[in-house]
Amino acid sequence: MNVFGSSPKRSHGAAAVITGAGSGIGAAFATELARRGGRIVCSDVDEGSSRATADAIVAAGGQATSVRCDVSQLDDVRQLAEVAQSWLGGPPTLVVNNAGVGAGGAAIGDVEMDDWKWVLGINLWGPIHGCQVFTPILREAGRPAGIVNVGSAAAFGAAPGMAAYNVSKAGVLSLSETLAAELSGTGINVTVLCPTFVKTNIVQAGRISAQSTRLADKLMRWTGFSPERVVRACLDTNDRGGLYCMPQPDARIGWGIKRFTPTVYTRAVGLTNRATT
Repeated sequence: MNVFGSSPKRSHGAAAVITGAGSGIGAAFATELARRGGRIVCSDVDEGSSRATADAIVAAGGQATSVRCDVSQLDDVRQLAEVAQSWLGGPPTLVVNNAGVGAGGAAIGDVEMDDWKWVLGINLWGPIHGCQVFTPILREAGRPAGIVNVGSAAAFGAAPGMAAYNVSKAGVLSLSETLAAELSGTGINVTVLCPTFVKTNIVQAGRISAQSTRLADKLMRWTGFSPERVVRACLDTNDRGGLYCMPQPDARIGWGIKRFTPTVYTRAVGLTNRATT
């Protein structure tokens, strides 16, 4: 018996493609969309992890497959689109550009250039490649569809010591805003997800200093939301036609302060950082 339900909303019964589906937010997107009656293409650079996500969905009565994809490589994303359309029997109706990595703990000038390239290659070029490849496909299909780009409150938070990560997520925010404007009136809705702390393994799996890792772990335990809670909020936002999804109160408060008093906000963040390090 299929344990997953269905509904006429965009996120229900979706033909979905998800990057970084092997763990964390990506796996939560895959599982939640399957629960909503979708057919899921789970991709990850670690094919074993994405296969595990797909296998769990199938074991629960859903439909899913896995594909290896390094989102920093345009040819990989093109191949993902081809495989996805073949397995789905046509264009997807929802694309989730989720794959991402964490890095931090060094100031600008001290950050290794390899870290800049690694973070931007995945966190920024990944969504760029995803939007570049899938947007024409969705547009040509001529039916309601959705694109979700996973950003972060770091896009506007400007936390010291997190330059590469901040820059990558700020780019995702701008990419999403621009794409939403370009797709206005087409029936394709773009949502950018900007959470603060989410209880995933991104800190442990990233290139983050020991001191920053300890602080992030504490904040994640105190204020972090589960990936499942964040994903449900994001999909519901896309269903409503919303552009911004900031599921936590601290993200919404920070966003408001930064927009209305940007200079005061930036100085306060810098002074707070000096006082606590």
